[in-house]
Amino acid sequence: MTTSSTRRAFAALTAPRVAAELGERSVLCLPLGSVEQHGPHLPLNTDTVIAERFAHRLAAHVAGRYDLWVGPAVPYDLSPEHARTPGTVTVALHLYATLITTLVTEYTRSMRVGSVLLINGHGGNRGVLEAVVHQLRHSHGVTTCVLHPTALAASRIPLDSELPEVHAGALETALMLALDPDRVRLDLLPSEAFPDPGQRRAIGQLVLDRGVTWPWTSDDPALSTDGVIGGDPRKATPEVGQKLLTAALDASTHVLDRIDTATSHGPSQTLRRHYAPHV
Repeated sequence: MTTSSTRRAFAALTAPRVAAELGERSVLCLPLGSVEQHGPHLPLNTDTVIAERFAHRLAAHVAGRYDLWVGPAVPYDLSPEHARTPGTVTVALHLYATLITTLVTEYTRSMRVGSVLLINGHGGNRGVLEAVVHQLRHSHGVTTCVLHPTALAASRIPLDSELPEVHAGALETALMLALDPDRVRLDLLPSEAFPDPGQRRAIGQLVLDRGVTWPWTSDDPALSTDGVIGGDPRKATPEVGQKLLTAALDASTHVLDRIDTATSHGPSQTLRRHYAPHV
């Protein structure tokens, strides 16, 4: 049965309906996830769930104003920081960049869609996706950008978190409790003190310091406890997760405004006007 959250699924259309439903002002949302460890309490596909379900909620949130369609999620990514833990699947850098570039090129070739919104659920993809969207703009003339829903939510709803939220902590757990609560197993978390406040300095130096980039790993006890880099997941609630989602949805509206303007005027002129140089 088609629900309000999935009726904008691109892959559910028949071929003739693609031409009838999508036009140059349509936006294709491509969720990007991962298969990687998310502590003892969250599933391997946490990032995929967040990206895909957020994409469908966004399409419903702006229905009547923007014409969003959600493509099939890409479940694989760049996860070398989690590669030492069971279940993590990570692809080579050049293969991932080629995959995303090829997919966007094919989507825009096969239909009249005017722009593509990459909805990224995994922070480790951020660097390569920044390069990819520049390449798509300059080499393919495609209007596209990357939306990071978890980062959007975190920047607008402050959490009472003992540590910065990086991976599988209170932030992602709250989002999953709002999006897919049956997959969250808080009972599997350790009963002892959790997390270790002493990890704050290492997280700041090895993960969050914008002045230097380190090849950190989530099995480093200086950074994480049981693969969690962030606040105590047991403090997460569905209510907090819903607030985070709402904040991220509201914050996404200006992104769609810019995409719509760029689609109307052509990507080169409008994006140059909207995005000033920064450091």
